Amino acid sequence: MSEVMQGVALRDGLTGAAALIETELDALLPVPEGEEHRLVEAMRHAVLGGGKRMRGFLVIETARMFSVNITCAARVAAAVEMLHAYSLVHDDLPAMDDDDLRRGKPSCHKAFDEATAILAGDALQTRAFEVLAEPDTHSDPDVRCELVLALAAASGSRGMVGGQMIDIVSEGKQLSPPLITRLQALKTGRLIQFSAEAGAILGRASGPQRHFIAAYGRDLGAAFQIADDILDAVGSDATLGKTAGKDAAQGKATMVSVMGLDRARMQAELLAKQAATYLDSFGEKAVLLRALASYTVTRRN
Repeated sequence: MSEVMQGVALRDGLTGAAALIETELDALLPVPEGEEHRLVEAMRHAVLGGGKRMRGFLVIETARMFSVNITCAARVAAAVEMLHAYSLVHDDLPAMDDDDLRRGKPSCHKAFDEATAILAGDALQTRAFEVLAEPDTHSDPDVRCELVLALAAASGSRGMVGGQMIDIVSEGKQLSPPLITRLQALKTGRLIQFSAEAGAILGRASGPQRHFIAAYGRDLGAAFQIADDILDAVGSDATLGKTAGKDAAQGKATMVSVMGLDRARMQAELLAKQAATYLDSFGEKAVLLRALASYTVTRRN
């Protein structure tokens, strides 16, 4: 398949996955009639109608490689997007990054209020694990338990939240490239890696297959975060759908701040190419995942 055809196939794949995930999220988050309806409306505001759904796409595409039922994959993809949305809701709070814009619309605490946003983030996180644990996600309880454990490890103190803590305490400090790499691997990379691995867990992939998928997800996550740093430095609010230039304004430690734009861009491209090499053994089944690695470092938002 030519590079142009791969790009078209990836675009169609991302669009299709986003639509499927949106439908699944809508079904998994019905608005109740009781007083808690405001909470669920805030949850829906945070997770519906926006975002690239790249993490969810990773779940669906790796699951497809292992012939997993699409309904099962869509539920796990929706759970990952809920977990990701919770992190964004809390990240935008005044006590964190204090951002008024997310995915081209007001941040959750601006659309509702700060207390509701905190609770919405909490509820999105717990709903994500609830969905993974439900029998409809997979008939094998061992697979469901493994998904829950893996997502907890990727998102807790030794994963995403730990990385957020390092990010906060490092503001205004000069960090070395290795420490920035660790920060970003935890804050962003671990959830992206889980998203890739989730499809392999659903498909009961072999140990070597799991290893290659995990390595792909790890390097893809690293490339994605550096690309995000670059976009923050050169993009606009309108293009990004969020506030541009935040990193420099808040004294964030990024690869751009220590390496400069050109070297950071080269590093992202190297990581994307390296990620793609881990898929060699999967042949044509992994064509869209390889295309995603390239897209990650060339996207505009």
